[in-house]
Amino acid sequence: MWKSYHYIARRYPKLTLDEERRLILEAQNGSKQSKDELILRHVSFLVFRINRKLFSDRVKRYGEDILAEAILLTYQKINTYDLKYCDKKGDPLPVKFVSYIWKRIDGFIIDSLKKEFGFYKTHKEYCKNEELYEEDDEFNVSKRDKIDHRENQRWRPM
Repeated sequence: MWKSYHYIARRYPKLTLDEERRLILEAQNGSKQSKDELILRHVSFLVFRINRKLFSDRVKRYGEDILAEAILLTYQKINTYDLKYCDKKGDPLPVKFVSYIWKRIDGFIIDSLKKEFGFYKTHKEYCKNEELYEEDDEFNVSKRDKIDHRENQRWRPM
């Protein structure tokens, strides 16, 4: 699954801060080629964060979908990156793009898992609901529709 992405990561290594800021400036001025290059340079980071946040069985099942949406999110974050960022004293403080997006990417991965699985109070409820989702007969479909996920909001699987 990840072989094509590893090829991209090897072909497009990490950027220095100056190169990265130059590409971001060009991308914010409308250069599609600069945006694409920035995304390709950060695919390895996105794959790393997905592998870091998800268990291997979840990566196999949902990894490519999450990566596709994370790439779209990264496109949006290019436009909101502040090249003129300063510290409290007013001194310019350049920040790497990876540092700018990593919390949002992690939050997105967790949000997508929450949306996929819902919340459960106990592990027993989670296992019971997983068994219902795995069954395909009509009886369990009607049971599955009766599950109130709003009540199960404390424990969540990862």
